[in-house]
Amino acid sequence: MSELSIPTTALADGTPFPLIGFGTSSMRGTDGADAVAQALRAGYRLVDTAAQYGNEAAVGQGLRDSGVDPDDALITTKIAGGDQGREATREGLLGSLRRLGLPRVALTLIHWPNPSRGLALDTWRTLIDLREEGLTQHIGVSNFRPEQVEELIDATGVVPEVNQIQLSPALARPEAVAFHREHGIVTEAWGPLGGREGLGGQFALRKVAEKHGASTSQISLRWAIDQGIVVIPKSQDPTRQRANATLDGIALDDQDRALLASLDLGEDAAWDSREHEEW
Repeated sequence: MSELSIPTTALADGTPFPLIGFGTSSMRGTDGADAVAQALRAGYRLVDTAAQYGNEAAVGQGLRDSGVDPDDALITTKIAGGDQGREATREGLLGSLRRLGLPRVALTLIHWPNPSRGLALDTWRTLIDLREEGLTQHIGVSNFRPEQVEELIDATGVVPEVNQIQLSPALARPEAVAFHREHGIVTEAWGPLGGREGLGGQFALRKVAEKHGASTSQISLRWAIDQGIVVIPKSQDPTRQRANATLDGIALDDQDRALLASLDLGEDAAWDSREHEEW
């Protein structure tokens, strides 16, 4: 079976970055390791995990089992809410590296702003240090609103390379996407299939999928990568893994995009990181 050919975008420094990655939240133990190994062997190179997911050891095992050179795999992890702050962030990343069995990761994100703690800026300053030390090649944030990103930039002059946010045709987040584009930040979508929003059952999405002989998942993913948005769908099924990264034959037109735009529930339907916090 041929290896997947996954398109790329570029980070601000020009580094190629896959538009389709592999999400791992809820994948644990040997089954999780097997799923990661399968995805890497199929051709995925971007793998998303987090300290909060409790599966970094399984992701590291999957990488070793895959036979893929660790330097060719882009592993993303995230600093948990309880690990925010100057020293705690350093310990948090070192703990992630131990669990992953890696000397460095490709990308480290702040998982949530958690404004009640007031430590996002200290955490960001530490990530800047850790990037300079080579423990993480790239740094960014997750679930930050534009004004929360601006606070980091204004205080440090350093722009996050990625912001991973809740995004799908049901939550198109156009203001955030435009802000990221203006600042050279790559938008990465978690929940790109809109499961929480019941997107898969929507008539408009099914109509577009039928027109193209594709699955509703493939249409949602194509819609995102057409905008240069990175997606990280997750599946432990090898056939689904391949289908999620096989989008070349799908060309959405203006009529399709208009139908998909009708599905947007608006910004208020997304989790609000001024109030929602995770540890």
